[in-house]
Parts: sequence; C-alpha cells; structure tokens
Amino acid sequence: MNEISLVQVIVSVVLFFVMFFGIGFLLNMLLRVTWMMALIYPIVVVLIIDEVSWLDYIFQPTVSWPALLHKLTSLQVVDAVILLGGLAGAIVSGITMRMLRAAGYRMF
Repeated sequence: MNEISLVQVIVSVVLFFVMFFGIGFLLNMLLRVTWMMALIYPIVVVLIIDEVSWLDYIFQPTVSWPALLHKLTSLQVVDAVILLGGLAGAIVSGITMRMLRAAGYRMF
C-alpha cells in the first residue's frame, strides 16, 4: 500500500480547494451561473476516479454503474477528504459570488 503523509494530504486538500474555487469563480464570471461548478463537480469526480469510458454509462449501464458504485465505496478516507476539499472550493466560490453580488459588484 502507498503511504501518504499528512503534509501531502494538507497540500492536496488546499490544492483541490483553490483549484475548484478558481474554476468556479471563472465560470461564474464567464457564464454568470453562480452554482455551475458545484453542479458539475460530481461529474468531474466521476471522471477522476472512474476507469470506464463515459459512453459506457449510456451504452452499457448494467456494467458501468455498478463499477462506479464499487469505486466510490472503495475510496480510501484520504481520497474522500481530498475530493471533499474540491467540493468545498466549488461551494465557497458560489457563496463568494453571492456575497459580491449582494455588495453591489455587477461584474460577478
């Protein structure tokens, strides 16, 4: 088994948080949809952890969906924490946009 240090976990969580916060912020500035990244994030997570082609979810659902469920349930705690850090970044970007709009900023 690969051992991961606490420093690697902290850096990974911060990296995912900042990365998805930034992507959500940019998507909002371009498309003006506040919660776009928070809605897209589960799809991104599936693409990160899955080993099945996305077309298989349409053409072979009896094989691909149980495989995805097995991958999700077999995630280690460290992996789940890192992915939750990205989700938190996507949600905080939406909250930030709401607060900026409430403060009168029209660009956001």
